[in-house]
Amino acid sequence: MGRHATESRHGAALVVAAGLLASGAHAEEASAACTATLSGKRVMVRPEARAFISPELDRLVRLGLAGKLEVELTLWRRRSFWFDAHLDSARVTQVLAFTRDGYRLDGRELTGGVGTLELERVAWTLDAKPEAGEHFVVQVEVRLQVVTAASLGRMARWLTQGEASSSGTPVLGSLLRTVAEDLARQATGRCDVSRQP
Repeated sequence: MGRHATESRHGAALVVAAGLLASGAHAEEASAACTATLSGKRVMVRPEARAFISPELDRLVRLGLAGKLEVELTLWRRRSFWFDAHLDSARVTQVLAFTRDGYRLDGRELTGGVGTLELERVAWTLDAKPEAGEHFVVQVEVRLQVVTAASLGRMARWLTQGEASSSGTPVLGSLLRTVAEDLARQATGRCDVSRQP
């Protein structure tokens, strides 16, 4: 009974992981965007994440898992005929959760739904007031992770009752990492910094 039960639990873990992996195949493409303005020496950026909540991620968040949104913003000064100059960076982590009142991003209710997530604004102050001919651009990278490989591994150990097996463990670990990556959404975008009159 011991070996058959262990194989059954390994099979159940593989079925759960494969079901999660297969369900993400038809998700809409995620995208990131931003709006940036320059006023004096201050650059204000408002990033957005669009189509980050696929039906599979929606189901997981509604079941009580929290999504971690990692946003990285980078400010560049454009230089003609040369590489752009890196001026500053900011990293923001926000938590997406579901309550009986609906979705919340860092505790703020999302009344417009999760189609477009308005992320936390970021501001930079330049060292000197830019000249009239200077142009800036902001790059935004957004990653949403709901389920991690570690949490899937804990689920697999629970399904297999913590029993080690020489066969299937490396395959299961690799599959769980693949599923966790499939349940992560990420996108990159850029926006020009417009000057306020």
